[in-house]
Amino acid sequence: LLSGKRPPVLVDGVTLNGPTLDIREAESFLRDAMPIIMEEAVWKATDVKEKVCEWRSPEQLKDLLDLELREGGEAHPQILQRCRDAIRYSVKTGHPLFFNQLYAGMDPYSLVGRFITEAINPSLYTYEVAPVFLLTEEAVLQKMIEIIGWQEGGDGIFSPGGSVSNMYAVNVARYHHCPDVKVLGLSALPRLVMFTSQECHYSVAKAAAFLGIGTNNVYVIPSDKRYAAYCCLLLVTAGALPFMVNATAGTTVLGAFDPLEEIADICERHNLWMHVDACWGGGALMSKKHRYLLQGIHRANSVAWNPHKMLMAGLQCCAFMVRDKTNLLQRCHSAQASYLFQQDKFYDVSYDTGDKSIQCSRKPDAFKFWLMWKAIGTKGLEERVDRALAMARYLAEEIKKRDGFRLVMEPEYTNVCFWYIPPSLRDMADGPEFWRNVAPVVKERMMKKGSMMVGYQPHGDKANFFRQIIISPQVSREDMDFLLDQIHSLGMDL
Repeated sequence: LLSGKRPPVLVDGVTLNGPTLDIREAESFLRDAMPIIMEEAVWKATDVKEKVCEWRSPEQLKDLLDLELREGGEAHPQILQRCRDAIRYSVKTGHPLFFNQLYAGMDPYSLVGRFITEAINPSLYTYEVAPVFLLTEEAVLQKMIEIIGWQEGGDGIFSPGGSVSNMYAVNVARYHHCPDVKVLGLSALPRLVMFTSQECHYSVAKAAAFLGIGTNNVYVIPSDKRYAAYCCLLLVTAGALPFMVNATAGTTVLGAFDPLEEIADICERHNLWMHVDACWGGGALMSKKHRYLLQGIHRANSVAWNPHKMLMAGLQCCAFMVRDKTNLLQRCHSAQASYLFQQDKFYDVSYDTGDKSIQCSRKPDAFKFWLMWKAIGTKGLEERVDRALAMARYLAEEIKKRDGFRLVMEPEYTNVCFWYIPPSLRDMADGPEFWRNVAPVVKERMMKKGSMMVGYQPHGDKANFFRQIIISPQVSREDMDFLLDQIHSLGMDL
């Protein structure tokens, strides 16, 4: 008492006497951890001279990481070593030779944006708890809507992934056609059916299963407007209610684009909701040279677009947008939780946008994109897209020149798909069945060497082929040459 300290209070056997977190110790740990993150996870992880991965089998990695969680905590030196190990044995997706997925590279402005949001740890449901991040999300959405070409405006929300955006689209389209479903459920509805193109993302079928529509009611059709119109009329005659068409702008494997104008004609003629999954291909909208790939997207009712892919905003950054100014998202999803969305607040509650979302807690995924966009401008984003497509064209031409390499198709986007045929198979009768085991073995060897990462897959009647994805401006022409040289080096003995 003489020193000014209050005596401790005992509640339920717990002594309450000031905070239990040692601020100085926490600050010391952060000061020690940040240089490790910068050196190992940023600088070395983006250095082309370093490995893309340090491959270990699951059992080996379990032993190395010591995953068991124990009663007592560990000292800071041990925890810092845990940090080093986690970075060391993780795949370096920012590495110039990481081509495995539809995201790659490391943008410094987006990274700083992520540092900020992780440190502040906000949740986007109300303006009172996340004012800066709600306003930046609104600004980004409105700019993206403008770029899509919806002159009368629209609405949107950032979601935790393109799959969830596509699920939003199915749910909103169903509500638009059958608003009673929100209250009465599926029992009040006729049999609903939807159409999607052959090369669509698997999340479309998952959305149908999750929302109770059923995967048998998802009709997969070729991009032929006469066939689609015929199916629509046939289903109406059979008592089903077609309500939606999902078009894909930038397919996952081949990077192909559906004919949006023709699909829009069908949708308008038959009163169908048109959704465009532009999660991958949406980046082309930033380019005056390449936005023709999405000609007609302005006629869509909804669009999914992931800036964390081609535009390098960092995982995750996924926008779902609707061509609507009637609060359709709000009406479809709102639950009006009174502990969050009070209508008698002291500020304009129209900024409390969280009830448009199917989530409660929601990360500020738009902020990193906003910060990056502010830093490099629309022109900078356009240059990234143009360079990536030019690099894909360079690689495709190089593949044509080299013995043992064969394109699956001319690339429309930055997916460059090709076979590698080892010397021992080149004189055999032409047939991809002889090549199907080549890509898996080469992939195993490159992973264990750590030199690079490129994906492969079969597709329809096509045997395993490599799918090279080009995104990052860090990637050079020399890296493309190295890619082909390395595949030949790893597979020439097969």
